[in-house]
Amino acid sequence: MKNNQTGQKKSSQTTPKIRKIILDDIRRGGIKRSLRQDFRDIYHFYLDQETRERLSKMGRVKRWIYLTFWIFKSLFLKLAPARRILLVISLILLFAAGNYESQEGVQISFQFSKFGYLLLFIILMLELMDKWLARDELAVGRTVQQAFIPDQNPDVEGWDIWIYMQPANEVGGDLVDYLKFEDGKIHVALADVAGKGLGAALMMAKLQATLRALAPHFQSLAELGKGVNEIICRDGLPSRFVSLVYLELQSKSNKVRIMNAGHMPPILLKKDGIKQMPKGSVALGLDSNSKYTKHQIILNQNDILLIFSDGVTEARNEAGDFFGEQRLENFLTKIQKNSAESIGKQLLIQVDKFIGDARRNDDISLVILKKI
Repeated sequence: MKNNQTGQKKSSQTTPKIRKIILDDIRRGGIKRSLRQDFRDIYHFYLDQETRERLSKMGRVKRWIYLTFWIFKSLFLKLAPARRILLVISLILLFAAGNYESQEGVQISFQFSKFGYLLLFIILMLELMDKWLARDELAVGRTVQQAFIPDQNPDVEGWDIWIYMQPANEVGGDLVDYLKFEDGKIHVALADVAGKGLGAALMMAKLQATLRALAPHFQSLAELGKGVNEIICRDGLPSRFVSLVYLELQSKSNKVRIMNAGHMPPILLKKDGIKQMPKGSVALGLDSNSKYTKHQIILNQNDILLIFSDGVTEARNEAGDFFGEQRLENFLTKIQKNSAESIGKQLLIQVDKFIGDARRNDDISLVILKKI
C-alpha cells in the first residue's frame, strides 16, 4: 500500500501541470511571431500558387471572403472520408441550435451545438493523433539518417576540411559523406536529391550505399559517375534525380579531382579573388546514357574550395528574397583567413540572420576545403 502511494506521488510530481505549462509558454515569448508563421504556413499549405495569384488580384473584402472559403474547401477535401462526414454533421449541429415555438405556444429549445463542438474536438484529436504518429516515424527516420552521416570531419594531412548537413524538416534529401582509403586518398561527396521529405531521404540512403559500394572499384571519377548513374536510372523513380559533386584528394598533395553531376559549380576562392568552376554534367537519374567528366584544380596555401547545396543560396527571408550567390561570395572574400570550420559556422549564422523569422524551406549542406 505504501509503495502504491509512493508511486502515485512520484507520478503526480513528474506529470507537468497544465497551469505551469501555459505560464512557461507565456514567459517564453515569441507567441506573436509563432502565430504569424503558422498563418503563413496555412496560407501556403492549403492554397496552391495559382489560387494565391488569383487572391492577390482581388479587393480586400472579396479576397478575405474567397480566402476563407477556399481554405475551408481545401481542408474539407484533405480530411479522410469518415472525418468529412463528422465535420458536416458538426456544422449542421452548430447551426441547428435555437428556440422553436409550436402552434400550441410551447417553446422548445434545442442545444445541439454542444454536440457539434464535441464532434469538432474529436476531429481535432484524430488529426493530432495522426500528426504525432507520423512525427514519431519521421523521428526514427531522422535517427537512422543521422547515423549514416559521418560524425567527424575528415582528417587529411595538408588539408583543413569541414563538412555539415542540416535538414529543413525531420528528414532531409541532402547527402554529405566521405571515404578514406589506405593509400591516403580520400573521397568526399555532396549530393542533393530533388524533392523533400521521406522519399528524398530514402533516395539519399540508396545513393550513399551505391557510392560506398562502387567507389573502391573505380579509378576514374568519370567512370564512377557513369556507374552510379546507371544504377540510379535503373532503380530510381522517374520524378527523382540527384545532383552530385564528388571530390578526390590526397594527403600532402594540393590537387583536387572533381566530378560534377548536375550540381551548381563549387566556389574556388584564391588570393586574387573568386574563380569560376566549370559547370557539371547531367544530374544522376535523368539519362542512363549520360557521360561524366573529371576536372582537376590546384589549391595553393590558404586557397578555399566551397561546395554547397541550394539551401544556402536559395534561403528566403520573410520578404521572399533569396540569399543568393552574390551575398555568399561577398561573405567569403571577407573571411578567407579563418579556418574551414569557422567559415562554415559563420556562414550558417549569416544565413540564419538573413532568413529571420521565415521558415527554412530546404536542406543546407556544406563541404569546405582549405589548403594548409
